Amino acid sequence: MKRIPRRMLPLALLALVTAAPGPPEPEAAGRPKGSLILMGGGSRPDPMMRRFVALAGGPGRARIAILPMASSEAQASGAAIERELDSLGARAFVFLVNRTEAQSPAAVRRLDSVTGIWFGGGDQVRLAAALAGTASLGALSDRHREGAVVGGTSAGAASMSASMITGNQTPSGDTTGYYGDEYPAIERDRVEVVPGLGFLPEAIVDQHFIHRERHNRLMSAVLERPWLIGVGIDESAALEVAPDGCWTVLGESQVVIYDARRAVVPALPGPLVGAADLRVHVLPPGARYDPKNGRATIPTR
Repeated sequence: MKRIPRRMLPLALLALVTAAPGPPEPEAAGRPKGSLILMGGGSRPDPMMRRFVALAGGPGRARIAILPMASSEAQASGAAIERELDSLGARAFVFLVNRTEAQSPAAVRRLDSVTGIWFGGGDQVRLAAALAGTASLGALSDRHREGAVVGGTSAGAASMSASMITGNQTPSGDTTGYYGDEYPAIERDRVEVVPGLGFLPEAIVDQHFIHRERHNRLMSAVLERPWLIGVGIDESAALEVAPDGCWTVLGESQVVIYDARRAVVPALPGPLVGAADLRVHVLPPGARYDPKNGRATIPTR
């Protein structure tokens, strides 16, 4: 997903997302029975998609709602994912609604029996503006708590956190990096963060992470919010969040974890931020991470 300059982001759209609440945190509502599959964008290796379908009930049983609203070509994007999931044995359908339609009882009824939910890529602000605080998002959250798997790629993955990186810089940080698309500094008040959909409240997620060199962006966001775990998911990689809260890396690349929960993050004058004892994990496929104790396990074979 290419970064859009903040000045081009409609203020009304940002206001809708900022004002909208997400689902309750797991501590308040009890851990959901469903898993999450967050993909970093780029190619989707077949085993990752098969894992998503398996968690939705498997071929012949999985019934998956596809929400493509992040895409500027939502109908075409949704149809492509529908064909892909159908080829894996799922019964998939496109759930394409605007914010008004997402509030309707008819839309909510369409989600009654889904066993899987898929958020497509594009612009996560567009997706959150269509769904945040609506009856449809409430229904999706209910299905997840009951056992439905929630998956998404790129913007769809970024939208799942309760605090969501928009891809834009704040006015004080509206500069470009070496490639003209990234963040050239690790500073406060640079990264625009708004409420997301709330399926992963303990983390803040960035996508295309290694391929697009987004270290500065996620690090800045985490050091301003050290209670959140930074999750950088590379292309062709995915993070599976199990109902017990443990995380496993899937796919063909890595997931990078920034954990500042026990770090020393002093309040410094000016925009620069600093941290001591920040924990960083670079997790290849098969690695596991327990966010409760911050421990990572990497397979040796």
